[in-house]
Amino acid sequence: MIRRITLTLAFALALPAFAARVGKQAPAFTGMDTHGHMHSLSQYRGKYVVLEWTNKDCPYTRAQYDSGNMQALQKEWTARGVVWLTILSSAPGHQGYMTAAQEDAWIKKVHADPTAAILDPTGTIGMAYGAKTTPHMFVINPEGKLIYDGAIDDHPTTDPFDVDKAHNYVTDALSEAMAGKSVATAYTRPYGCSVKYATEGE
Repeated sequence: MIRRITLTLAFALALPAFAARVGKQAPAFTGMDTHGHMHSLSQYRGKYVVLEWTNKDCPYTRAQYDSGNMQALQKEWTARGVVWLTILSSAPGHQGYMTAAQEDAWIKKVHADPTAAILDPTGTIGMAYGAKTTPHMFVINPEGKLIYDGAIDDHPTTDPFDVDKAHNYVTDALSEAMAGKSVATAYTRPYGCSVKYATEGE
């Protein structure tokens, strides 16, 4: 129990005092994808960007993929010019950690279709954004401002047959922003498994 409290406190202290905030410029980052290519937020200036924190061993993440919902969202929005970056911040030895080859194999197995899967084993990108759960979703507009931060939808579930009952916040944010409207729900409390940073227990 004491170890768990210590780990949680360490995790809280490790997060920056000013992580990503809706309405502010999204934190700059650079990360390597599973094919060895570098991606930086700045290279996607002028495009909408979705960041999806993932962990294939988390039952909440599995529900999204087993239902086909996450893949459908990726395909729909990348076809409309959105950059969709899946980010893996699980540390080595922790739940959900994947090598590049393992993540590529899983992407193929579930027919996922992000723009790229970014490996973040040190948790640098995750901590810059204050990513707390898997999934945890962020939407960035073409000017580089964060316009959504939170849960993928309004229906926390680990049952893939339950996912279609949900109202999707990411779809709302992108649809409203692309229509020139303000995002009505710009922040929600994310749900899922905790991101397994090096300071976070299993």
